[in-house]
Amino acid sequence: MERDRITYTYDVISMGETMMAFEALEYGPLRENHLFKKWMGGAECNFLIGLSRLGFHCGWFSRLGEDEFGKEIYRTLKGEGVDVSRVKFDPRAPTGLFVVERQSVDDFRCYYYRENSAASHLSPPDIDPDYIREARILYLTGITPAISGTARATVEELFNLAIKNSQTLIFDPNLRLKLWDIDLARQVLVPLMKKSTYVLPGENELKLLMNCDQLNEAIRTAHKQGIPRLIIKRGAKGAVVALAGSENREIPPYEICHPISSMGAGDCFAAGFTAGLIRQKQVEECAHWGNALGSFCLMGSGPYQTLPEAGEFQSFLNGKMGINR
Repeated sequence: MERDRITYTYDVISMGETMMAFEALEYGPLRENHLFKKWMGGAECNFLIGLSRLGFHCGWFSRLGEDEFGKEIYRTLKGEGVDVSRVKFDPRAPTGLFVVERQSVDDFRCYYYRENSAASHLSPPDIDPDYIREARILYLTGITPAISGTARATVEELFNLAIKNSQTLIFDPNLRLKLWDIDLARQVLVPLMKKSTYVLPGENELKLLMNCDQLNEAIRTAHKQGIPRLIIKRGAKGAVVALAGSENREIPPYEICHPISSMGAGDCFAAGFTAGLIRQKQVEECAHWGNALGSFCLMGSGPYQTLPEAGEFQSFLNGKMGINR
């Protein structure tokens, strides 16, 4: 039976580390801040919440510490409509934490406390192959293979399963040089990019991974290496759709009246892009959807708190409302 004729339980399933975040409420060094806002954070969960609010069926699995932070993450994702039935609680390791220092809208620094976290103990036996088969799309990022060798093996096994199942694989390299050096990152991430249906790097990430100074050069290098479908995030410059054999297409950004924080905007772009794919839109329109959902993210503190539900998002796409928050 062809995959596009199968009835799926989930539109998307993802796996990765979700941590508890403490964000400083004022600009400046952490040592001068005494008030913090608490929320959960993780590229995959930001992405899934964006899709779930738009009405899509999503699932997530990982390991959480058997602690208060793990319980809060589990409850929050479940409350957002994300299936968490395959999440495991680890009594031996804690839920990871990170602290956000803010210098300006686009200048924030994250300090991670994730060594030996529960998610770093992810391993291939944590995968339920039957669960994975229930999804139309598998979404993964390059953060997970960076946190431990066993997590890396888990990501690689998920890629193998998705390819075996003829599922769509969307991969965001999400390069984190605090977790590994660029040489090891290239060694691990580039082969995963080659196996992906769509790759969603940031502009600087792609240039670093391809060891190129210019974006067009990085695109050509990626295509030559067997990475044919690139959807490149450029922040305030919008996006570029770069498909092998076709002319690159620049997708303009949306104007934002009062941006507050860009944290998580790339994850929300990925959610908007994926929503368009599920709705069988052309790739360029999917990138427009990505820019639109990423714009909503800019309107508040935190990576997903201001994301819209389906009706609000559709009204925005139809030009019936602007983003003024």
